[in-house]
Amino acid sequence: MPKAKLQVGILFGGCSEEHPISIKSAQEIARNLDPDKYEPYFIGITRSGAWKLCEGPAADWESGVAYRSAVLSPDRDVRGLLVLDEGKYETVGLDVVVPVLHGKLGEDGAIQGLLELSGIPYVGCDVQSSALGMDKSLAYVVAAGAGIATPNFWTVAAGEDIDAGRLTYPVFVKPARSGSSFGVSKVAHAEELPAALEVARRYDTKVLVEEAVVGSEVGCAILGGGTDLIAGEVDRIALSHGFFRIHQEDEPETGSDNSTPIVPADIPAESRTRAQEVAKAVYRALGCNGLARVDLFLKEDGQVVLNEVNTFPGMTSYSRYPRMMAAAGVPLSEVIDRLVTGALARSLPSTEQADA
Repeated sequence: MPKAKLQVGILFGGCSEEHPISIKSAQEIARNLDPDKYEPYFIGITRSGAWKLCEGPAADWESGVAYRSAVLSPDRDVRGLLVLDEGKYETVGLDVVVPVLHGKLGEDGAIQGLLELSGIPYVGCDVQSSALGMDKSLAYVVAAGAGIATPNFWTVAAGEDIDAGRLTYPVFVKPARSGSSFGVSKVAHAEELPAALEVARRYDTKVLVEEAVVGSEVGCAILGGGTDLIAGEVDRIALSHGFFRIHQEDEPETGSDNSTPIVPADIPAESRTRAQEVAKAVYRALGCNGLARVDLFLKEDGQVVLNEVNTFPGMTSYSRYPRMMAAAGVPLSEVIDRLVTGALARSLPSTEQADA
């Protein structure tokens, strides 16, 4: 008798500004799902927060008619979806969920909390590590406590101001809890600071102001949990001008107007190894599991400084994480397999994990 396929829920879309990026990530994951192993159930979340069980993450999925309203049941006796069909709810069981969601309410611990209530195993970081990774200031505090270098930074809460004269310019002004490069400004002079704060506050009431680090922007993809970690090849972002603004391009599939990711990074071997070691240390310090992309600065003297952590990085055709893993010999299909296997293993009681 053939082994039953795993019923996998693929969550995509969401209410954050990264809604369209999530759809593209889900499209790439759908293309790399092994049909012999998995039976996917695609659950799209509209910008307004409505959940729809649909045929897949097509670009125009929200305007189609081939979907049904669905909710994830927090009742552990159900362990799956409640789908509205002809006025009645039917149950669709799920073995595991892949939350292909970026930014607020997807990468910040919110959806992870709902999945914890549901009792359904899920791919990626848990509630605590997701929340820490999403808040750049908290990530810096935890990383610094683990002996990892971070930029000098200040946090500015809603209604607060900051003395522009105390800063050493240039600085970057960022929403503390937002994804990609939305709301980020580089400030070269004190008089530019108020406008940059206003831009950042469109995305978050908590704003991060950090001194610019002089060095190359590099990143490292991490896969796994505990002591069993795989580091992808390190990449380097080559800039022609300005600063790196991921996912801000009109047509990112055709490339950026000011940046090119180089993977493997054209840096010395010892710098590559050091970046991978620091990325793993950051990953462990924040309690990450499953996957994350750790973005770093590599200074001329070889020091590696934390930039930020993405606990569910982009998985699009042009995204850095799958490129770095592929360069290390781990294609996206294998990444998915490892993520699902890890999620199922974590859901087992400790005695069963020991026997597995």
